[in-house]
Amino acid sequence: MTEKQELLIPKIIIVEDHPVMREGLANYFAGTNRWQVTGTASTLAEAKDLVTRVYADILLLDIQLEDGWGLDIIPYLTKQDGPIMAVYSSFDDYAHVSAALGMGVQAYICKRRSEQELEAALRATLDGTPYIDDTVQSKLNKTVNLFSLLTKRETEIFRLVTQRLSNKQIAETLKISPRTVENILSCVYDKTGIRSRAELERL
Repeated sequence: MTEKQELLIPKIIIVEDHPVMREGLANYFAGTNRWQVTGTASTLAEAKDLVTRVYADILLLDIQLEDGWGLDIIPYLTKQDGPIMAVYSSFDDYAHVSAALGMGVQAYICKRRSEQELEAALRATLDGTPYIDDTVQSKLNKTVNLFSLLTKRETEIFRLVTQRLSNKQIAETLKISPRTVENILSCVYDKTGIRSRAELERL
């Protein structure tokens, strides 16, 4: 491979705390000869150190790492004018996905996807097309449709429930009584047809 060809190959850093998954992804991308794996990390600390020393076009990021929340690296990368951010995660709920997209993630792929599907998603993102996994997108659409049924206060409580806050915590956050939270949640259930708190939390 010539030096010019090497320059055209996209470079990727893989941040994943599971050693088998991390090694498997690194071996796959390196083995295609279509990517150059410029580094891997298992922790947030390792990832922060790596991106200051090594160039990459894409940072493939797991959300849950050994020493913290993978998304915590995103503001740091923005300051460093870092790589395109892509999440490869087992989380497919509304709360995690919306948080990631709100922080500037340009691709969100679920771990149930194959390595080939992951590569295709990253290629699309490199070409300028943000990618959201179909499973995730359907949940986002569903939640957006639900919001159209709710009042502003109902939407506030809905969002806090998806963040796993208890009724007492919601009441303290919004400075209302726990009974008021219960009554508003009852309206949310009636309007959306959702039957349990667990279902709300999964959206």
